[in-house]
Formats: sequence, structure tokens, C-alpha cells
Amino acid sequence: MKSVLISGATGKIGLAIARAFKKEGYGLALVYRSENKLSNLDEFKNDENVIFLRGDLKNFEECQKVVDAALEKFGKIDVLVNNAGMTKDKLLLRMKVEDFKDVIETNLYSVFYMSKLVLKSMLKNKYGKIINIASISGIVGNPGQCNYSASKAGVIAFTKSLSKEVARKNINVNALAPGFIESDMTKNLSKDEIVKSLPVGKLGSAEDVANAVLFLGSDKASYIHGKEIIVDGGAI
Repeated sequence: MKSVLISGATGKIGLAIARAFKKEGYGLALVYRSENKLSNLDEFKNDENVIFLRGDLKNFEECQKVVDAALEKFGKIDVLVNNAGMTKDKLLLRMKVEDFKDVIETNLYSVFYMSKLVLKSMLKNKYGKIINIASISGIVGNPGQCNYSASKAGVIAFTKSLSKEVARKNINVNALAPGFIESDMTKNLSKDEIVKSLPVGKLGSAEDVANAVLFLGSDKASYIHGKEIIVDGGAI
């Protein structure tokens, strides 16, 4: 049985990704930060091939504990989905230093930590898929999101660099850049105006993202390396 480690698993996108991999028979290591949202994963709680791992992924030691627990359960990690993320949107002149720091550490540092730790197992097994959830904000920028856009641009650049290090080891590293998706991060946005601007005329769903992640985590994507796959309804 293949296994997948998914961070940010309690959000709409993380949950959709977990469901997609579970449907394909994967063992799941689901990482969450807050107990408040753990009930979102209740559908998996009686499944012996699913484990729940709490960790603040801004902290390297906690990332180490999460990865160690997943390896202890499954023996290997075939797919890593770095989905943990947050926003603290403000215009730059109003943005506090902590607002910038928290977003960069959560969205970018965690990708570095988790990838570094999981890569050892993947190199040993000569197989692995790493999918980093970025954003179109990391490609085109967005007002009020200097911190978020910078973090996601960093994720994309990190992806391209790591891919070139490990592609010959049978390890695929790719990024997924969603646009405006119905999720926790977009619930406070003015959706009517956004929808009008989208060629497809609607927001994307968490399942749209999950389907693309599942593809990148499969052997059908074995010749795709170091790319950012955009799922945005034609927004950019």
C-alpha cells in the first residue's frame, strides 16, 4: 500500500486531497495544527490506515516528529503534499513584521522542513512525489498580499530547484498554483466581483485542486518535473 502525508489536512482543500488519495487506496498521514478543526476529519477516524498528526510546521522539531510518526506507521512516504498555509492580508504600510514573518514561516519554511525530512525516505526507496501547494498570487502578485505572494513565489522557486536535485532519483517535485477556490482562505472575499473577472464564470472547488494533486502524485505524471501547474479557471 502506498502512503501519502498531507499537511493542512483539516481545511477544505486538504480534506478534498485526503479523500482523493483515500479513494485510490493510499494510507493517509493527516497533519493538522489546531484541535478546533480536527472534527473535519471525523470520516477517517475509524480507518486503521489513517493516522492524525498534530504539529506546528513552522517548527523544525515538530516537523521531525510528524515525519517520524508517519514513517513508523507506514514504513515509507510515497507522496508528500505540502498544503499547510495561511494568510494575513494587509497593505504593506499597515503590515506588521509578525504578519510577514508568520506567513513566510508557515507557507515557505514548512515546505523546506517537510521536504527535507521526507526526502531521506524517498531517496532510500528510489521513489517519491512531492507536491507543493502554491498560488497564482505567487506568480502575478496581489495587492494586500506582499507576504503571501512572496511566500508562494518562494514555494515555486523552491520546487524548481529541488526538482533539479532529485529528478534522476525517480522523485518528482512539482507545485500546484490554485486561483480563486471555494475555501477557508477565500470565504471573506467579494466573490461576485471575482466571478465576473473569471473566464470560466465561477470559483473553483477544492475537488478541482485535489484532482490535479492526485494526478501529480501518480505515475501518470512521471515525466513532469519542476513545474507549477495552474488551476485557476483561466484567471491568468
